[in-house]
Amino acid sequence: MTADDLRSLIASGIACDHVEVDGDGRHWSAVVVSAEFAGMRAIQRHQRVYRTLGARMHTDEVHALSMKTFTPEEWASQPH
Repeated sequence: MTADDLRSLIASGIACDHVEVDGDGRHWSAVVVSAEFAGMRAIQRHQRVYRTLGARMHTDEVHALSMKTFTPEEWASQPH
């Protein structure tokens, strides 16, 4: 699994305004920005991303994924 593979998987399952993925092939970090996250708590947002990855989270294809999730409005207010 590459960062591009993981980015594509997330973007294919969630309508994203922005996705960043970084990692070493097993341990990943992601920034996901989507209007779908509006009204969701952080845990619900993370669960939404995990559902998109499905079995890959259970087969060790994606061993660990830390996330920061934002709505487009929240992302616009972040320093980056």
